[in-house]
Amino acid sequence: MKRILLVDDDITLRTALTRHLEDRGYFVKGAASGIEALTLFEEEPPDLVVSDVMMPEMDGFEFCTRLRSSRIGQLVPFIFLSSRGEVDDRVQGHNIGGDDYLVKPFHPRELVAKIEAQLERSRRIHTEIVLLIQQANIQSGELGGAPLEPLPLTPAEEKVFWEVIQGHTNKQIGDHLFISPRTVQTHLSNILSKLSLENRSQLIRFAFEQGYCPPQNKA
Repeated sequence: MKRILLVDDDITLRTALTRHLEDRGYFVKGAASGIEALTLFEEEPPDLVVSDVMMPEMDGFEFCTRLRSSRIGQLVPFIFLSSRGEVDDRVQGHNIGGDDYLVKPFHPRELVAKIEAQLERSRRIHTEIVLLIQQANIQSGELGGAPLEPLPLTPAEEKVFWEVIQGHTNKQIGDHLFISPRTVQTHLSNILSKLSLENRSQLIRFAFEQGYCPPQNKA
């Protein structure tokens, strides 16, 4: 289940959008300001951020700037929501790191479409990174590089591990491995526990930093 951080000081709009997104299978966390959003982001990085621009304490532009200045927040898809629809405002939003900009009022279906497009783009980038790491590891092996330490996982858990680091959802993994999403989640929980990690994002970072990559027939 993809996680979305929704930031808007309008509680009525935030509640309505949260319900709409949850009905479409997303897990949503809400924040009323950039400051609160930064705290939630650090606790558990989401797969995508949707943020208003005009907010108290810290507006959306500053929030995005702060997020993009951190290593973990550099690649997370970011969509602005704003009643400020002038060209200069939209250009500023893109210049500071926003991936898309949606002007209020808007139809929730349009937001969902933009979210799905950004998540798909993120998945393609992620897959390409995995392929590049794989190629680098193959070249390192050909040059006599040190082999990777084996993962402390069961064969079933290892299969789930390779699927997760390619950005696949529990449902997609279940379809690939012919198991239920609930079983996938059980394996994932075991993997996180064995590797002393807290969530999917940390697992992906662990894989990249340690040089793990999917086998060739998984790429």
